[in-house]
Amino acid sequence: MTENTTGGDVRLTGISKTYGSFTAVHPLDLTVPQGSFFALLGASGCGKTTTLRMIAGLEDPSAGSVFLGDRDVTDLPPYKRPVNTVFQSYALFPHMDISENIAFGLRRRGIKSVKKQVDEMLELVQLGDKAKHKPHQLSGGQQQRVAVARALINHPQVLLLDEPLGALDLKLRRQMQLELKRIQTEVGITFVHVTHDQEEAMTMADQVAVMNGGRVEQLGAPADLYENPRTTFVANFLGTSNLIEAEVVETGSDVVVTAGGGKLEVPGDRCTDAVRRGGKLLVGVRPEKISLAHADDAGSIADGRNRVTGRIVDSSFIGVSTQYVVNSPAGAELQVYEQNIERDARLVPGAEVVLHWNPAHTFGLDADQSLLAGTVGAAGVETVEDAS
Repeated sequence: MTENTTGGDVRLTGISKTYGSFTAVHPLDLTVPQGSFFALLGASGCGKTTTLRMIAGLEDPSAGSVFLGDRDVTDLPPYKRPVNTVFQSYALFPHMDISENIAFGLRRRGIKSVKKQVDEMLELVQLGDKAKHKPHQLSGGQQQRVAVARALINHPQVLLLDEPLGALDLKLRRQMQLELKRIQTEVGITFVHVTHDQEEAMTMADQVAVMNGGRVEQLGAPADLYENPRTTFVANFLGTSNLIEAEVVETGSDVVVTAGGGKLEVPGDRCTDAVRRGGKLLVGVRPEKISLAHADDAGSIADGRNRVTGRIVDSSFIGVSTQYVVNSPAGAELQVYEQNIERDARLVPGAEVVLHWNPAHTFGLDADQSLLAGTVGAAGVETVEDAS
């Protein structure tokens, strides 16, 4: 298929949604670039699905406008918008075979000759050999691909995906992440994907909007959000972060802080603006950026690295890596992920250790935020049970 170039960006301007006294989506401006794979990521109740439904026309915004390119579609009903939606429940017609399911939208519009387009779609989703099967004869992942094909055959400017992989098991979900990204790249249509799964958003999307409490907490490319979170919510919600409370003692190109009796350096350009004015801050570092040395080997650690002393309180071998929990004067339960290349048999619970890392891998956040924002079980963030 050739790229759809007739569309334009999806633009939300000042859009919001309230239900009585409850605000589901606070006024927001958001642009989804044409031809991109864009993810709205957040926990249950953060406003991501409501935002998607306002793009689809399934919810009327309380204020603001929805544009597709230069066209204001705010007042258009769903069937007049050049968008299609794929839901978690595939909603396939059980009495129709796969070809008939895919052709349904074209036939409803009165198009008689559909075989060529249906065959193209079957090839795109790699289900050519299943054309005459009924939905119940397909796996969950195959049914999801049929739902995508049925939506794409209408050549929408935008495909909206509402938790499309939520009903699949983990292994199949990972396969489908790659499959959906391949399809999006091939057709060149704008995909807007709603998910609560951080790995899913980071695997598939060109840009991710992290939503929290009806607002966009941070917007950017997955790697930038992960490496440079601007809030504790983003730092914790996207992966795991160690957040250490510290005092600023020197500001410049690097910010020098004290924590637990020791000094740490944070690159000035990786600190939020409030941090650079001095006072308190939260020093952040990802667990996989930290190396662990037994206290007896402390003298062999290269100069210039950030270092924190501590004691291992727990360790978990998970195959590709060992995950350590370390208590230290700088903070309790610091997480360290070490690849299992050359395991040091001395690194066991009770061992005195030094955590050390390149200062360039450190980020600084405002200290007036909750250390637990965005963690599993924190307010507004679902647990594994909630998400299943």
